[in-house]
Amino acid sequence: MNIQNGDELLRILEALSNPYRLKIISILHQERQYVSQLARSLGISRPLLYLHLQRLEEANLIKGDYEVSDKGKTMKYFELNPFFIELNPQFITELADSLTLKKKKE
Repeated sequence: MNIQNGDELLRILEALSNPYRLKIISILHQERQYVSQLARSLGISRPLLYLHLQRLEEANLIKGDYEVSDKGKTMKYFELNPFFIELNPQFITELADSLTLKKKKE
């Protein structure tokens, strides 16, 4: 993963700032899973899980693909995109000027 600007770094850090999302990454680091598996592993509803998955996808930390099972059921599998982020003052300084400082829509 090559972070291009400060806004992209913020999107990644925001995506990682939730315990459920960190757990999702931990699970997907072991193996790819489909939505129902992840929801059961985390003990949360699928609608709530989808909100967390969306944030991780927007940050390009995970990706999802649809597959058809042997029984003909369409299932969405998620897997982890490889990433390595070394945070240090110099890296932050390099990206700081590219921040747009836009207020997030609520």
